[in-house]
This record gives sequence, C-alpha cells and structure tokens, in this order.
Amino acid sequence: MSNFLVTADGGLTAAGYGACAAAAILLFLIGGLAAKQSKGRVLSTKQLVFCAMAMALAFLTSYIKLFSAPWGGSITLCSMLFICLIGYWYGVRAGVLTGLAYGILQFLQEPYVLSFFQVCCDYVLAFAALGLAGVFCKSKNGLLKGYILGIIARGAFHSLGGYLYWMEYMPESFPQALKPVYPIVYNYSYILAEGIITVIIISLPPVVKALQQIKRKAIEA
Repeated sequence: MSNFLVTADGGLTAAGYGACAAAAILLFLIGGLAAKQSKGRVLSTKQLVFCAMAMALAFLTSYIKLFSAPWGGSITLCSMLFICLIGYWYGVRAGVLTGLAYGILQFLQEPYVLSFFQVCCDYVLAFAALGLAGVFCKSKNGLLKGYILGIIARGAFHSLGGYLYWMEYMPESFPQALKPVYPIVYNYSYILAEGIITVIIISLPPVVKALQQIKRKAIEA
C-alpha cells in the first residue's frame, strides 16, 4: 500500500527521498554538535576529507559485487573496510557518523521499505555499526580486530531485521530444524565471506605497509 513517502512497490516517492536527505543532514548536525560538546574536539577539515573519501570509496566498491544474495546483501570488493578504516583512524564517533551517512547512501541506492524499524536495522544501524572498529583504534593489530568487530555488529542488526521482517522469505529448501537461525545464517553467509576475503587482503605485507602509510597521512596534524 502506498503512502506519502513510500510507493506501492516498496520504493520511495519524491517526498521520501527528500525526507532521507533531510535525515542525513540532521544526523551530521547532531553528530557535529555532540563532537563540539565533547572536550571541544571536532573533526578537522583534513579528517572530514578523509571521511568523505572513505565513504565514496565504500560506495563505489559496493557496486563491484562478487555475489548477490537473493533477498538483499552481497559480497563486494572490500566495501566495508573503508568505513572501518575511519573508526580505526579517528575513533568510534567518527566511524559511526560516517557509517550512518553511508547507510543512508545505501538506502538511496537500493531502497526497500517494509517499516521504519526495518530501514533502521538494514541500513542506518547496520552500516553505522561498522564504525565500532574504532574500539580498537589504539590496540595492536587494531584494524584487524576492529574490522572483525564491525562486520559482526553489522550482521547482528541485519539478523535482527531478519527475525522481525524477513522470516516469510525463508526458502522451502532450508532445513526446518535450522529455521530459528535462518536470519543469522543468511546474513552472515555473505558478510563473513567478504570479511574473509578482506582479512586476507589486509594481511598481505604490501597492503599492511600501504595502510600504515595512509594512516600516518590521515592522522598527522
């Protein structure tokens, strides 16, 4: 059933797209206000540029799909890594805010609306969770640990949405005995597959060295 924001086929009306754009702006304003109130620390212009570049690279590589799951989700060319990098470089706040903005971009790219909370789970919260990589920003092997935490947290939100809204799409061929874990199996199948590929790539010595050099440029004053 269509309404003011959503069309009958689950897409967005012009007003719906406008509401999403307004939500993105509001999120940035709230995030900026929170940053200013936290010991006066704000993202510098240079850091904002790196955040924007990482988000753009994530969005670009999200189009390079090695595999697409039938009911949403795909294995991409390391697209989740770029959001996790922001958390690793600048901390949880910057990572989560970048993930929020990226989630809205993903929603505008391929919107599917069942309910407001489903949109929050599948787009806003799931991609914001990638910013939790910042938890390990000062740890040894922090990028690896943070990336694993970020993708696991993303999968948790997708799985929550799966339990609430997507169970009816479970294929008949799926073992009935495993029905209670279907959303977990479905969502983590493509998330962990991409995660394994990315972990292998970022563990290669030349990539490790390159990422260290980029980090130095990203965080130097």
